[in-house]
Amino acid sequence: MSDFNGVSIAKAANILYDGNITSRAITFEDGSKKTLGIMLNGEYELTTVNKAIIEIQRGSVDLLLPAKDWQKFEGPASFEIPANSKYKLRVNSLVDYCCSFIKE
Repeated sequence: MSDFNGVSIAKAANILYDGNITSRAITFEDGSKKTLGIMLNGEYELTTVNKAIIEIQRGSVDLLLPAKDWQKFEGPASFEIPANSKYKLRVNSLVDYCCSFIKE
């Protein structure tokens, strides 16, 4: 899906790590949520409450989930983060991403 219709977009950006990760929240008519954002080069530790599916449109990241080895993803690609997880990302080049939050 390259376009989203019938959505509400937050005016204020979510800004993490001194602006190295930014996103805007999108809410759909059914209440589901996504964020669209950019990540700059660096290493970051993040957490999620809900399951998350991260789609990399462009760029390259390495992902480290608990009890797993580093995995590399080059856009276009996607990966899943389990609910209630802490994970690490190594961003190797500017990343354009979409994150979908799945309530289980």
